Amino acid sequence: MIAILSVLAALAMPVYFGARELPRRTTCASILRQIGLAFSMYLADWDGAFPNTGDPYLWMGRRWRWPLAPYLGEALSGDPERPADPLHSTRTPRILVCPSDATAPEKYDSTSYGYSAAFYHSPTQIAAMTTADLWQLDRFRCVTQKESAVAFPAQKVLAAEWLTNHTSPSVGWWDWRGARNYLFVDGHVNYLAARRLHAGVSGLPDPNLTVGGVGGKDVE
Repeated sequence: MIAILSVLAALAMPVYFGARELPRRTTCASILRQIGLAFSMYLADWDGAFPNTGDPYLWMGRRWRWPLAPYLGEALSGDPERPADPLHSTRTPRILVCPSDATAPEKYDSTSYGYSAAFYHSPTQIAAMTTADLWQLDRFRCVTQKESAVAFPAQKVLAAEWLTNHTSPSVGWWDWRGARNYLFVDGHVNYLAARRLHAGVSGLPDPNLTVGGVGGKDVE
């Protein structure tokens, strides 16, 4: 009897997990749509140019949130104890954290989403980059990309959840396991398994390093 109950519990667990995660996943998708609107307003104000602060780490959520903050309705200000450090802020987490992301509040200043580096590097640079280059300063200078250069706005990822917050295990962009919400340039959000993405120039499902850069496709 105990063995039967254990088997039934094991079968029920994924169903329970999926039912619990569905509303959270939906909320997360809604947050990404708001982020998409913020990008649209930014583009309108900056003559169609995507955010570029000259920071090669801009793809990280704690960095791209600063130029987007005025369009997100976030009361974002620097930490008085570390005013020059973009990784820390004084704010009440609201729009930038996914409700299923248990890691972001503790490690990433309540920011759950990454921004594709393809929007501040040229396609030629992207073609020459490796995953390691995303973590290195000065190898590639940042080059502002324009909305007009996006050939496939419904197929190029603009931003996405950094972690697979709605499936287990929790992994980042450089992994073929799991699924996450993706925001595309045209503003729509889709929940996709990582295996649905095209491999980037690194051979991994990384929208930072899309083949063709800003002019390429992450999905069909």
